[in-house]
Parts: sequence; C-alpha cells; structure tokens
Amino acid sequence: MASSKGKAAGGIARAKKLTAAERKEIAMKGVAAKKERAELPRATHGSADHPLKIGDIEIPCYVLDDGTRVLSQRALIAGLGMTSGQTKTGDARIVHFFEADAIKPFVDQGLPAMLKSPIQFIPPHGGRPAFGYPATILADMCEAVLAARKVYELTAKQAEVAEQCEVLVRGFARVGIIALVDEATGYQKDREKDALAKILEAFVAKELQPYMKTFPPDYYEEMFRLRGLKYPPEKPNFRPQYFGLLTNDIVYGRLAPGLLEELKAQAKKDERKTHLHRRLTQDIGHPKLREHLASVVTVMKLSNSYPDFISKLNRVHQRFGQTIPLDLDEEDRG
Repeated sequence: MASSKGKAAGGIARAKKLTAAERKEIAMKGVAAKKERAELPRATHGSADHPLKIGDIEIPCYVLDDGTRVLSQRALIAGLGMTSGQTKTGDARIVHFFEADAIKPFVDQGLPAMLKSPIQFIPPHGGRPAFGYPATILADMCEAVLAARKVYELTAKQAEVAEQCEVLVRGFARVGIIALVDEATGYQKDREKDALAKILEAFVAKELQPYMKTFPPDYYEEMFRLRGLKYPPEKPNFRPQYFGLLTNDIVYGRLAPGLLEELKAQAKKDERKTHLHRRLTQDIGHPKLREHLASVVTVMKLSNSYPDFISKLNRVHQRFGQTIPLDLDEEDRG
C-alpha cells in the first residue's frame, strides 16, 4: 500500500502536468461545489441510529432547519416493498411504479415531481449529503395505491405494496388519534419520549405478518425443484401464480376440516386482499400451520418429483373430505 507521502507526491506530480487553464477549471468546480453544499438545507434533528420503526421497517427520519420533516429516500422505498435503482428508460423504479396505468390516475399531481427530485440535505453530524422525501409523501403514496386497488385488479407486486400501504395507513390513523387526545389533555408533556413510536410499532408488528417468514425458504426451494423450475429465480421474490393453487391443496386443504372453504369465504366478504395464513388465529392456527409446514417440507425433500411428493403427502396428510381444488391438473391432484 502506498504511503500518505507517496500519494501526496503523486498528486503534486499530476497537478504539475495540468495546464493553467485546467487547474483554474478544477479550482472553479471546487468553489462551485462548496457553494452548492453551503446552500443545502441542514438537518437539525434526527439520526440513522434512531429511525422511525414501523414493525420490521426502519426509516431514518430528520427535521430540517426550515421545519421540513424528511424520510430517508432509500429506506422509504424499501419500506414499501419496492426496489431502488433505475429502469431501462433511466427513470427511478419508484417513479415507474406510480406511473403504471393502474396507479397513475389516483396519484396527486405533485407526487411525481417530488419523487423525481428528492430533497438533498446535510445530516446533523455533517458528512456527505443525504437524500430524502417529505414525510407526508408516504401518506400520499399509500392513498394512491389503495385507491387504485378499489378500482383495478393489481399485479402481484402492486398488490403486495397495497397490502403494506393498508397496514401503514391504519397504523398512522391509530397513532394520530392518540396524539390528538394527548395534546388536548396535556398528556403529551408527561408521556414517554418514544411512546407514539412504540404504539405504532406494536400495532404494525401485530397486523403485518410477513408471508415469507411464515412459509420457510425451504418450502419454496423444494417447490421450485419439484416443479422443475430454476432456483433461485432471477427476481428474488418471484413465485409462479399457480403456486397459490398448489399451496391451497398442500397446506390449507389438509390442515383442518373445512378450513380452506372457510378462509376463502372470509376472503370474499373482506375487501382487504391478503394471504390466507394471515386469517389464522395466533394461539392455535399459526402454531398448527408451522407444524404442518415442517412436515410438508420433510416430505418434499424425500420426493423425486411433484407426483411422487403428492403420493407421499396423501399418505401422511390426507385431504379433509377429499376436497380437491378443481383448478389443479390431474397429475397434481394425485
């Protein structure tokens, strides 16, 4: 590794090779950069070490010197279940999401501009500039996605984001009414510093039970193998749509008598589209589900093909009432 003196000497040598015009241009760029940095708003409060916690989501938040509340750009995108980066057209993926045909009609006119031009600011501790969005943008995003869901049939990815948005909005509503009561009664002066954050975190943690955490990774790895599909898939969260039909048969049709029919009946009555397992009770339903999945994955690992797996599964976990989903292919029914 070169010494610091060596690096300095190298820098001096390179500088000597520059023309006077080149040195002047570099100096002017440096002055412009310093001026631009000096004009950036500075955060007076906030830290990446003390983020806004919403269930398993952590979003660093800041208050700027002009009073603007800001949420970390990257963490906000991840918190909604989206991916950062750019599309092939050069647009940010989050912009592309809200310009989709199903979402765009419900987006506030000012939202795309804010998404394309995040706020650049200096963190309280100094250092490199950070990027964020006004905190209120989160509510605007959620409202647009939920409004779209009422009218259109969303894609699988859009539906996942909508589900996340619904839980966030419901959580914010509860915290908001508590905050208003505390302000009206004067209790806000006496409550714990992070009391509202704890209430929100507890609510969301209870409401939002991530699908992937309930179904172990082995379940999907074996499902891909038995169906002759490449694993892992190119897109980390990709699951063929028909996996839902197979899971209904493998899991819910064999977990308890009449369970699948009851869960589907509840889903039809409820506008909130969600995974069936989230309708199970915490004290009995979920423990039984995890126990069943452990057994299913074991049978999967002992099988050479999907028909072989179904044959073995039929011996270990018979369908209750021999309920067979009509949409399954003959070989998948076993």
